[in-house]
Amino acid sequence: MPPRFDFSIAATDGRARTGTIAMRRGEIRTPAFMPVGTSATVKAMKPADVRATGADIILGNTYHLMLRPGAERVARLGGLHAFMGWDRPILTDSGGYQVMSLADLTKRSEEGVAFKSHLDGTRHMLSPERSIEIQRLLGSNITMAFDELVPTTSTREVQAAAMERSMRWARRSRDAFDAAEDHAEGNAIFGIQQGALDEGFRKASADALIDIGFDGYAVGGLAVGEGQEAMFGCLDFAPGQLPADKPRYLMGVGKPDDIVGAVERGIDMFDCVLPTRSGRTGQAFTRSGPINIRNAKFAEDTGPLDPACACNVCSTWSRAYLHHLVRAGEILGAMLMTEHNLAFYQALMADLRSAIAAGGLTAFANDFRAQYRRDKGE
Repeated sequence: MPPRFDFSIAATDGRARTGTIAMRRGEIRTPAFMPVGTSATVKAMKPADVRATGADIILGNTYHLMLRPGAERVARLGGLHAFMGWDRPILTDSGGYQVMSLADLTKRSEEGVAFKSHLDGTRHMLSPERSIEIQRLLGSNITMAFDELVPTTSTREVQAAAMERSMRWARRSRDAFDAAEDHAEGNAIFGIQQGALDEGFRKASADALIDIGFDGYAVGGLAVGEGQEAMFGCLDFAPGQLPADKPRYLMGVGKPDDIVGAVERGIDMFDCVLPTRSGRTGQAFTRSGPINIRNAKFAEDTGPLDPACACNVCSTWSRAYLHHLVRAGEILGAMLMTEHNLAFYQALMADLRSAIAAGGLTAFANDFRAQYRRDKGE
């Protein structure tokens, strides 16, 4: 039988690593980008097409799925994999971020977070134990510990208190995961490092998580408005505080140049709604930066979205056709733009893996940054 969870590093280049996570549902090549399937779907994509872009794993969300259609219902219908038709690994977010950013009238306590649904106003309590239970019912392969997120602009007292509570919740999450023995035997759980931008808080969080023991470790609480420079400043020390022999996951990141910089700093896993959300709004990612296909200058452009891209969309359809579809509000426009963006992200991850394996990451990253202009926005 394949291993429950095994992370092997094949090559390093500076602080960057490339390797493989082996699980019973398949292997995950790292550095890895996980398309976001918040509500049991990667929006505008069929599961087979997500896989065809090169994705080894996708992400689902506890908060959204607990509210609709409900974790117990998903379990009765065979679990998330059968429900949505994805047979490879799934990582589930614990729901903490969404509770604190989307829900109405939240009340935090040591027990957890009481909140009103943003959908219908019904009242719920999400605790570490309930979060883990929901993720088990969904059939998650990589479960995330429940944590408390506060803005990086919060006072030091608030940051410290949230980090310390997150570590207490991490222990409860681990205990709840282990208590469900049948699920724990075949799946994994990651802890989440908190501490905003403070090196001391981050170290205390890392030490607490290591003491508990997890299969992998996430760097949480970033990409929430602090800017790339501040995020990279934190990543200059935070990943190194976590075990070198375990995967490191930067939650909610991000833009292509964010990913390249984070890989250089030792991150192995990423997720972000950006490629799918941007695809639905007419933004395409290219090696020279993002473009807005709605722009009038593309109305008669017969070239591909990205001349450097070999994806199905770039090989088949012109910028002019995609411009027409998006401007006309045709569903196919959102589908093709999303497919290209996901293929672009997966091609970037493949290039990063190859560059690390060849010992050429610095040259690749510098060349990428020289071409990529994130504010291009044509």
